Amino acid sequence: MNLITETLRAQLLANGRQSLDNDDFDPPPVVKLFTPDAGATWLLTEIDPDDHDRAFGLCDLGHGFPELGYVSLAELQTVRGPLGLHIERDLYFTASKPISAYAHEARLAERIVT
Repeated sequence: MNLITETLRAQLLANGRQSLDNDDFDPPPVVKLFTPDAGATWLLTEIDPDDHDRAFGLCDLGHGFPELGYVSLAELQTVRGPLGLHIERDLYFTASKPISAYAHEARLAERIVT
């Protein structure tokens, strides 16, 4: 499965450009990625317009410490869970709030809650 479709990539890049001009930019996540055989989840909001491999969002590796930060899309393509399964995109995910709200709830729950 293609983790990021061209439509999603365009939205992530648009958000990346908008965040350069606006320090208060707080978009909803565009895409949710997850490991089907582990507890890792990523809610991505943007791609760096100067480095298309660098995405920003809420990252949770399943250890109880979700955090906002950057991730390499190329590295995500190589990640395998304990059963050898690739990362998948949640085809049914639709964001209902800005990333700051997901981050706040994740810190309280010690995991991403969608």
